Amino acid sequence: MAHIRRHPVDQSKWQVRYIDPTGRERSKIFPRKVDAERFLIHVEAQKQRAEWIDPELSATRFGDWAAQWLATRSHLKPKTRVGYESLFRAWVLPAFGNVRLDRIEPMAVESWIVEMRRAGLSPSRIRQAHQALSAPLKAAVKNRHLASNPAEGASLPRIRRKEQRFLTAAQLDDLAHTIAEPYGTLVYLLGYGGLRWGEAAALRRQRIDVLRARIEVVESVAEVGGKLIYGPTKTYRSRTIALPRSLRDMLNSHLLEHVTTGPEALVFTATGRMYKTKTLNSGTPLRHPNFTKRVWQPAVQAAGVPPGLRIHDLRHTAAALMIAASAHPEHIKRHLGHSSITVTMDLYGHLFPSEADTIAERLDHMLRDSQTDKRRTKPLESTPWNDNKSPGQTADQGIFEWARQDSNLRPTDYESAALTE
Repeated sequence: MAHIRRHPVDQSKWQVRYIDPTGRERSKIFPRKVDAERFLIHVEAQKQRAEWIDPELSATRFGDWAAQWLATRSHLKPKTRVGYESLFRAWVLPAFGNVRLDRIEPMAVESWIVEMRRAGLSPSRIRQAHQALSAPLKAAVKNRHLASNPAEGASLPRIRRKEQRFLTAAQLDDLAHTIAEPYGTLVYLLGYGGLRWGEAAALRRQRIDVLRARIEVVESVAEVGGKLIYGPTKTYRSRTIALPRSLRDMLNSHLLEHVTTGPEALVFTATGRMYKTKTLNSGTPLRHPNFTKRVWQPAVQAAGVPPGLRIHDLRHTAAALMIAASAHPEHIKRHLGHSSITVTMDLYGHLFPSEADTIAERLDHMLRDSQTDKRRTKPLESTPWNDNKSPGQTADQGIFEWARQDSNLRPTDYESAALTE
């Protein structure tokens, strides 16, 4: 049973003794009895609500807990792990590394975000740093080190989405014919196949089915710390892409002329031009920075396409071309390898043909039809000859009654009087 007593050594203090949910006996010392009573009430309430937190665990330093947390993230891709480590070193640990988990306050997190904004960090980088802080704290809540996550609900800057650029089929063709060989086929594949850069750079001969005009996308490559690391796609899912016949023929010619034999051979590799040599470095993987600087940017400038066009914009172009070909959003989602249809619609929903004018026209027809129906069934307005007609009396009967009361009208004029009115 929990109880309060004077400290056996220092009689001026009060000791609380209680049993935690694990069955372990614990104690805490207070200078005043009222403080000890309040603590005991609080502990018993936490136990009843299953919210009790081990004070020893909550006293763990954030830096120690973050290191332990990161060591258990075996599913993280190498590039993601390196990103976490960089954020920890630069921003998270300097601010919270030596702070106990239970001493991290929401207001301290807000002030930290303000400091990063003053330091000139981009909204995207601030959000990444916040995620690096929040993820270990969320795990601390799950593991009963904290009652709640102090980083949750923080005021984060909004990310301004980069402007999407789309090429027409003619512009894509101009760029493909302008770029240095043998990368024209790569441009077509990115522009019609919608592959991510890492997926195209990791594409191997065995993944291309020329007869069926299909490509299997199962692998991606990323450069981390100067090293190329191969792994699964961004969404950890493989997909099969159906190719236009013309693109299938281009890939077939490319395989015959520029790709070494063997199922594991990379389809697109670096040329000697990129390394300032005269030989073709068959099998040497493409690196995004080198390709962008030495091949892509000169081609963009020479082709006359929108300046600042990125390689990733060819993926947007693939989506735009499929929408122009009346592709269903679900097909576009599978083709591009999005994690959900929501991602597809958020990115490209504005490109789909708008039905606003068609719907407005249909509503207009409905409105007009309803008004026409009302005019057909609307009762006659009040007139001098039918104001006092009895119930069930028709409008025509009122007209004839009024005509009979007029001595100047002959009986043969009844029908003409009704017609003229």
